Amino acid sequence: MEDDTLTETAATPGFEELGITGSVLSAIRDLGYETPSPIQQATIPTLLSGRDVVGMAQTGTGKTAAFALPILQRLDVNRKVPQALVLAPTRELALQVAEAFESYAAQMPDVRLLPVYGGQGYGVQLSALRRGVQIVVGTPGRVMDHLAKGTLDLSELDYLVLDEADEMLKMGFAEDVEQILSQTPEEKQVALFSATMPAQIRRIAQQYLRDPQEISVKSKTATNANITQRYLVVSYSQKVDALTRILEVENFDGMIVFVRTKNETETLAEKLRARGYSAAAINGDIPQNLRERTVNQLKEAKLDILVATDVAARGLDVERISHVVNFDIPTDTESYVHRIGRTGRAGRTGDAISFITPRERYLLGHIEKATRQQPTQMQLPTAEDVNSTRLARFDDAITEALQDTGRLDAYRDVIAHYVRNHDVPEVDVAAALAIVAQGDKPLLIEAENDQLAAAVAADNRPPRERTGSDRGAREDRPPRRGRGDYEPYRIEVGRRHRVEPRQIVGALANEGGLGRDDFGAIQIRPDFSIVELPANLDRRVLEKLRDTRISGKLIEIAPDRGPRGRRPSRDGDARGQDRDDRGPRKPRHRKD
Repeated sequence: MEDDTLTETAATPGFEELGITGSVLSAIRDLGYETPSPIQQATIPTLLSGRDVVGMAQTGTGKTAAFALPILQRLDVNRKVPQALVLAPTRELALQVAEAFESYAAQMPDVRLLPVYGGQGYGVQLSALRRGVQIVVGTPGRVMDHLAKGTLDLSELDYLVLDEADEMLKMGFAEDVEQILSQTPEEKQVALFSATMPAQIRRIAQQYLRDPQEISVKSKTATNANITQRYLVVSYSQKVDALTRILEVENFDGMIVFVRTKNETETLAEKLRARGYSAAAINGDIPQNLRERTVNQLKEAKLDILVATDVAARGLDVERISHVVNFDIPTDTESYVHRIGRTGRAGRTGDAISFITPRERYLLGHIEKATRQQPTQMQLPTAEDVNSTRLARFDDAITEALQDTGRLDAYRDVIAHYVRNHDVPEVDVAAALAIVAQGDKPLLIEAENDQLAAAVAADNRPPRERTGSDRGAREDRPPRRGRGDYEPYRIEVGRRHRVEPRQIVGALANEGGLGRDDFGAIQIRPDFSIVELPANLDRRVLEKLRDTRISGKLIEIAPDRGPRGRRPSRDGDARGQDRDDRGPRKPRHRKD
C-alpha cells in the first residue's frame, strides 16, 4: 500500500487539471469551488484512474468532494441501476453527503440519487428504488434492511465508499459493513475514509481493497487553526444566565449550542426564545422534514441559534455559523473536535466557547492534548460590559432613526405639540419615549449587585484558591435520572450474536436519535438483551427502533415483561436465562 502524505499548505492545481470536466466542472465552478483541498488534490486523480483509495483526513477537509466528483465524472447516466454506494455512520452525515452529490450534479438532470436511513418511512425509498437510482447514500442498518428485503440490488455496483469508517466501527456497524461488502461484486472500486486508522479498519482495507493508494492529510493541529477556543468555568445552575450574557456581548452571526440530551435542546431553546433570541431545537426526535426546514432557516438568517445534540448536528455545514457553544462539555475529545468543527469551515474564522463546571476542569488537559491548542480562559461579561453593549446598540438605533429625515420631520411636529401643551422639557419627553420603546425590561443592569458575576468569578478561581463553602457547593451537578425514570426493553440480540453494549448504544442512538443519558443499565443475555430506556420514551421513537438491526439481526424491541412473560427458547428454559437467574442448583445425590 503506497502512502502519499500531504500537508495543508501544499500548492494545488485546479480541478480541471485533476481531471474534472464538463457538467461536473461547471457545477462546482457555480458553487464557487476554485482550488482543491489537499485530500481532493491527491484523491481525485487516483480515483479517476480506477485505483482504490484509503484516505486519512479529519472532518472539514473536503473529503466528500474528493470521492463524489470522480464518481459523477465516471457515472453512466444511461444505466438506471445502483452504480455507487456510499455508507455513512449517521443519517445526518448521509443527508449531507447526498446534498453534496446533488449540488455537484446540478447540471446532470439524468442522475438519480437516493439517501436511505433509519427514521424515514420505507415507502419513499422503495418507490425511488423501483424507478431506478444510480447513487445510494445510506447508513449501514437501513442498507442491510433493503438487502435483506431484496429491494436493493448491488450486483452491478461499480463504486463503494466508506465514509468516516472509524465512526461506523465505534457505533457497532463493523459486522454490517462487512456483510454489505460481501454482497458487492469483486470488480468494483473502493474508497475508505477515516480520521484514524485502528487495526480493524486496517484489516478491512487489506481484505476488501485491492492495492489501495493510502493518502494522508496532515495538518499542524487536530482542529482548524482558524477556530478560537475559549472556556468559562460555570456551575450547572448558572449556565443559562451565563449564556445570555455572552449572547448580549459577543458579536455572533449564526450559532450552534450543544447540549447532552434531546430533552435539553427543547428546554434551552424555549428559555432563549423567552429572553428574546431567535432559537430552535434540533434533535433525533424531530421529524426529518422539520429538521431540514430549521437548518434552512439558519442558513437564510431567519434563525440565529440552533440548540442541538451531537447526533443531530453531525455533518452540519452552514456558512453562517460563527460560534459554537458547548453548553454541556462532551467527555470524549473526539466529540469536542467534531462539535467545534461546525465553525471555522473553508478558511473562515470561528469561535468555540465551552462551559465547564468546576468538577470538569480535568477535561481541559484532554482537550489541549487532542487539539494541540490550549483553550483560553474567558471571564463572564460583567454588568458594566452588558450595559456598555446595550447603550451602544441604543445609540446606534437613535443614530439610524435620525437618518430617516422624512419621518423625523413629522414626529418633530408631534413632540413640539406635546411640549407646548404640557410645558415639559424636550429632554424629558425623549426619556419618556425611551421608556415606551424599552417596555418593561430595564435597559441597564444594576452593576452594584451583580451576584452572577461574583459567583462565576468564584468558580473560575484556581481550585486551591477556592474556599470551603465554594467546594461544598453541589449546584454544578446536572440532575441525574433516578432508577424510576427508566423502563426495561428487550431486544432480540445477545451474547451468541457477539453483541456488545457499545453496539447497542450506537445502533439505538443512531436510529432513534437517543442521547448518552437516555441509556440506563444494559444486560446482555445469551439470546437477548435488556436495555433500560427512558420511561417516557416517545412512541414514535419506539417505532423507528423496531426496524433497527444489530450485527445484521432485527432487534424486535419491545417492553420487557420480566422472566415469567418471556418466550421460552427451543430447549424449554426461559429464553436466554443465565444460570444466575435460575436460582441455586439442587445438589445431586449419587445412587450407591
